[in-house]
Amino acid sequence: MLKTLLATALITSASFNAMALELKGHLTQGGLVTGKLDNVKSVTLDGTELKLSKNGHFIFGFGRDADTAHTLTWVDSSGIEHTQHLAITKRDYKIDKITGVAKKYVSPPKEVSARISREALAVRKAREVNSDLEYFLDPVLKPAEGRISGVYGSQRYFNGEPRRPHFGLDIANKTGSPVYAPISGTVVYAEPDLYYSGGTLIIDHGHGVTSTYIHLSKLDVKVGDKIIQGNKVAEIGATGRVTGPHLDWRFNWKGERLDPALLMQDTLANKK
Repeated sequence: MLKTLLATALITSASFNAMALELKGHLTQGGLVTGKLDNVKSVTLDGTELKLSKNGHFIFGFGRDADTAHTLTWVDSSGIEHTQHLAITKRDYKIDKITGVAKKYVSPPKEVSARISREALAVRKAREVNSDLEYFLDPVLKPAEGRISGVYGSQRYFNGEPRRPHFGLDIANKTGSPVYAPISGTVVYAEPDLYYSGGTLIIDHGHGVTSTYIHLSKLDVKVGDKIIQGNKVAEIGATGRVTGPHLDWRFNWKGERLDPALLMQDTLANKK
């Protein structure tokens, strides 16, 4: 299914309208798209203004269950408005039913509810960063070695109870295995022990794009650190609420949760 999506939804370089709108990326649920326009004043997607770089670059993404019809609008330097309608593909997701899961992995005790809410708010605020960085234009490499043990969009039923869909790409490996920065950026969140996600790291790549790394056994960086692609930033672990060691790797564009598998090139980011 993923190969089909890559073949049908990937835009390597496409132009639209007389203004030579250039788009690259995946027009699909979970996809990220970069764009470029010359001599433009503003760009909006479905009525929401997008951050525009000095060179006319911008970016937008689509969540797991995004509508299939969208509208991109921009105003050129003469004040003339242009519109391009975008149709994205709808995806089917994997459903897993798992029995015999310990109760603590299904329903957390009531006494930790305040902690869970506090941590969720901190993570959400970290992802609200909207910097001028433009690392989102760079290729995204693989952050760690290991077996792909979980995919974006899948949903699990624990002991018959439906859970929230999975929004990351899981890479399974032993505790202590290195995690490398798949693209450059700035650390905006680094905490060693959250209730659900354990060791958690968030890196800002610019224009609302962030990547998240969770269940880490060790963090090698702190908030404010400038990260270069290939830097070792952490180690895989089994912290938080998990059943085994793995890296849960996620990408966000603002509040939209994206599919890392659509972005990742199959080259390890490690730079020795």
